[in-house]
Amino acid sequence: MKFEFAVQNIKCGGCASAIQTGLRQDARVLKVAVDVPTGRVTVETEGDRRAELSAALKALGYPERT
Repeated sequence: MKFEFAVQNIKCGGCASAIQTGLRQDARVLKVAVDVPTGRVTVETEGDRRAELSAALKALGYPERT
């Protein structure tokens, strides 16, 4: 499944790298793309794991925008 998140605190390529590295630690995550200017994170994963991914982003310091 593919999920898109609008997240806070993405300011640079280092932030994007931290998100990609953090989310890819889960073997069920197939692909992570980060668009720094828009603050969007797109994740492809096995199964419906939106809530888990949102929690993981928050734990990494990039919570979803409200």
